[in-house]
Amino acid sequence: MLSNERQISHGRRAWLYLWTSAVLAFLVAPSLIVIPMSFSASNLLEFPPSTLSLRWYASYFSSSEWMRATAISLSTALLTVLIATPVGFLAAYAVARTTPRLGSVATAIIVLPTILPHIVVAVGMFFVLSWAGLINTITGLTIGHVVVALPFVFVVMLAALKSYDFSQEKAAVSLGASQFRAVIDITLPQLKMSLITAALLAFISSIDEVIISMLVSTGSASTLSRRMLVSLTDVIDPTIAAISTLFILVTVSVIVIVQLTGNRSALVPGGTER
Repeated sequence: MLSNERQISHGRRAWLYLWTSAVLAFLVAPSLIVIPMSFSASNLLEFPPSTLSLRWYASYFSSSEWMRATAISLSTALLTVLIATPVGFLAAYAVARTTPRLGSVATAIIVLPTILPHIVVAVGMFFVLSWAGLINTITGLTIGHVVVALPFVFVVMLAALKSYDFSQEKAAVSLGASQFRAVIDITLPQLKMSLITAALLAFISSIDEVIISMLVSTGSASTLSRRMLVSLTDVIDPTIAAISTLFILVTVSVIVIVQLTGNRSALVPGGTER
């Protein structure tokens, strides 16, 4: 009887539901507005659209410049994932296994690019890559994006390793496995979902990166985000609304797939997914 009296009904929680819905709408609405704008037939960014058309999607897919920028962004993002994910995991693994004092110092250094103003990091990367002769190259662009993506991978993997039982590795080593094999066969399979999440964050951070791209890539080496920003500052091109809609669709689809995969793994008896 006492527990029932303490239970809060859904009616008494209505204000909480309304407030949560308002906050979610405030956060999501600016992103969703571009979706109807992308189907406008107007030569300007128009909301709500007076007439519907797919002309800006056709403009995007038929433009060699937009396609080249998309290819550069995707190739750079994939290279960023392939580099930042293993490096970030190794850095998190080292910090998780070291002393707390040394780990705190290493963590502060690794996450420094996310603490400093982004323009400071971009200017520093510009001078370093200029000295190395890597301006307007995929290599230089990838290096800049890895610097930005690495802290995200590190934080995700460090959080996963904090709750990981390293005694399993010790048991594998005591049975004759090398430390490398113990990490590959014991640790990584249990952290698979964290690795996927970290890789996804690295991919999104690379695709979304614009400040470093503005300084490091120009002309034919422009990324998609840089070209979108230029389209807003030089001319008003509604094609960016179509591109933004595709960005939203791809991002949401990847997140849903990752969540469904993680939930399905968690339902497997004896599963070790995190």
